[in-house]
Amino acid sequence: MNELIGTIDWSRAQFALTAMYHWLFVPLTIGLALIVAIMETIYVRTGQKAWKGITKFWMTLFGINFACGIATGLILEFQFGTNWSNYSWFVGDIFGAPLAIEGLFAFFLEATFVAVMFFGWNKVGKRFHLTATWLTAIGVTLSAFWILVANAWMQNPVGMEFDPTQMRNVMTDFWAVAFNSVAINKFFHAVFSGWTLAGVFVCGISCWMLWRRRNIEAARRSIKTGAWVGLAGLLLTMYTGHGSAVEVARVQPMKLAAMEGLYDGHVNEELILFGIYNSEIETNPQAEPIKAKIAFPGGLSFLANGKTGTFVPGINDLIEGREITPAGDTINTISYRERMSRGAAAQQALRDYDQCVACGDTAGMEIARKEIAANYQYFGYGFLNTPEEAIPPVGLTFYSFHIMVALGMFLLLFFLVALYAVYRRPAFFDKKIVLFIGLLSIPAVWICSQAGWIVAEVGRQPWIVQDKMTTGSGISDIGSGAVQTTFWIFAILFTLLLVAEISIMLRQISRRSKKDIQNDND
Repeated sequence: MNELIGTIDWSRAQFALTAMYHWLFVPLTIGLALIVAIMETIYVRTGQKAWKGITKFWMTLFGINFACGIATGLILEFQFGTNWSNYSWFVGDIFGAPLAIEGLFAFFLEATFVAVMFFGWNKVGKRFHLTATWLTAIGVTLSAFWILVANAWMQNPVGMEFDPTQMRNVMTDFWAVAFNSVAINKFFHAVFSGWTLAGVFVCGISCWMLWRRRNIEAARRSIKTGAWVGLAGLLLTMYTGHGSAVEVARVQPMKLAAMEGLYDGHVNEELILFGIYNSEIETNPQAEPIKAKIAFPGGLSFLANGKTGTFVPGINDLIEGREITPAGDTINTISYRERMSRGAAAQQALRDYDQCVACGDTAGMEIARKEIAANYQYFGYGFLNTPEEAIPPVGLTFYSFHIMVALGMFLLLFFLVALYAVYRRPAFFDKKIVLFIGLLSIPAVWICSQAGWIVAEVGRQPWIVQDKMTTGSGISDIGSGAVQTTFWIFAILFTLLLVAEISIMLRQISRRSKKDIQNDND
């Protein structure tokens, strides 16, 4: 048993490590691709060669980051086969489809046009090169779409049914999977957050150039483009964030409760703006979950249902079977213990079906099939030993969510001040403190981005497929020692890759900024 627990924990840690490193590169790739395309569009439309030099400067940084994202992404996908083979078998018919399509986009659309984008200067016409740049940006975005479709399906499994003959899930409706409402919200939220991150990155690097008094005009032009893209991305991220919260309330109410540290729900539930999570609540039901809090009355009800005065269930409500309708009304549903009982019944029926197949009992197979279908909705609960195992790590989810929101507010103020200063108060950027805040915003936006991803993934635990399969039941039959070894190998390699990327970027920024960027038109 200890060996199994070790394998589960180390496999989760390894996948989390790879995913978090990969997510360092993905949003910057998405956002920088758009910014580079916009800058090149300005160059083509105005004919100002200064914009060509600026475009090439940021395109170089995009290329460095793009390569690192590919390296970590490939390893991430391989882990489904090496560390999560049970999961891959259970849902591979569905999960593999969007990943295959993403591979086509990545290796055909992106790989083709990114070559023209980098090596086609002065070899193809301006408009052809601009088209290649935009198609690269579109290809990067579409690749993200199919990855997020796969991820969203894990959080809201639709368009499939369980086939006891194969003992796996099979796809019945590709379009239901592709246009899953969770996937649509997740896709736009991730893409717009990438615009935000890249906007901050461009503004922050430009602040460094202003600090060193290098390429001042190029830096100011870059700030204008980066801040507008970043502001648009942030506002749209906030809008889609509300849509995501609505979807979470609908399909993953336990995650929403963990995000707010909500144990006992109420009508007109408040939204916590600031608070300290009290871990004593996990052992003492009488303890106050959140201490020293500042809250907005009715805010969580509005976030989840679009109107105040509605009931939002807490962790205890969900375990006991009190949930919420799409209209926001309180209803009594089956408790988690009952779900565990039905899940166990579905799993037993599957074992019975397998035995009937072995002995050729057709009538028994049909009875077992009906029993599986009747209870399959709660199949995954049969893996739980207690209802409490269905509660995600509340403290980590709570703090990650509120860090994300707080940093989002900081970034909104940052973009507004940057745009006001660059258009109305250029002398504002002569102040060292302003430029330092610009530099500080770069790690801040990455922390914000990582916090959002932690909310999405930690908040859905213990599920690898919501309600259908727990994380512990999806692992491969390998020893914990092997996983632990590869964890540290990946940790070292990814850290070296990150250090190399930062080093190369800094070298390129320093070297190229010493030249006249606006006249780098070779």
